[in-house]
Amino acid sequence: MTGTMRKITVPLIAMLVFLVLWELLVWANGWPNYKMASPSDLWPAYVRYWELFLTMGWQTLWRTVAGLLLAVIFGTAIGMVMGFSRTMRDALYPLLVGFNAIPKATVVPIVALMFVGAHDFNTVLIAFLISFFPIAVSVSIGLSTLEPEYRDILRSLGASQTTIFWKIALPKTLPEFFGALKVAVTLAFIGTNLMEIVSPHGRGLGALFDSGKTNSDYPLMFAVLIALALLGIVLYYIVVALEKIFAGWAERPVG
Repeated sequence: MTGTMRKITVPLIAMLVFLVLWELLVWANGWPNYKMASPSDLWPAYVRYWELFLTMGWQTLWRTVAGLLLAVIFGTAIGMVMGFSRTMRDALYPLLVGFNAIPKATVVPIVALMFVGAHDFNTVLIAFLISFFPIAVSVSIGLSTLEPEYRDILRSLGASQTTIFWKIALPKTLPEFFGALKVAVTLAFIGTNLMEIVSPHGRGLGALFDSGKTNSDYPLMFAVLIALALLGIVLYYIVVALEKIFAGWAERPVG
């Protein structure tokens, strides 16, 4: 089996095994679908509400991606400041850690009250706030651990700080950056759905989940959860593909 085929078939087999075990667990315990929906209960929910899944899935996806892109821009900028300046690193780290320690579910109502009616902005903002931290930290660590010999050599050759960043610092930071981006993808989805559920405005998969909860439609609720998981997996593998393009040189072959 080639490496590409293995990377495709192994995850698919793992997902299939998970669904089979889930089905067996529900069947063995005799749980009705109003207590624990099984995979076989999900397909009718998808068929019945497929238009809502397409519409609200797109709403969740674009807000998540928008928040993630803002997190990449802002997190990279903050990470560069912290990476190149020890003083700024000492000053900003406690603030970032303290902010990240605040449960974002408590921030959602505050944001919703501050920007009443701005549903799209609120959702993108929470997705951004919850996902920029790992990116900022990874870029900061990558830049702060840059060997000083490289900088000294390039400076002796007349290279500017900008040249040092593009030629040495940025390539060295890319593996850590993409590792953090894989984490940020899942965090961005969490932020989006927190806003959609805690501050409902009838949009996104979070709103569809809340509708299922209100109507005690448990198959619909579980179908939304699986849809969210699939969107997260798709974005994750997009990041993996970008990592292979821009930082494939850092990948070590494993057996």
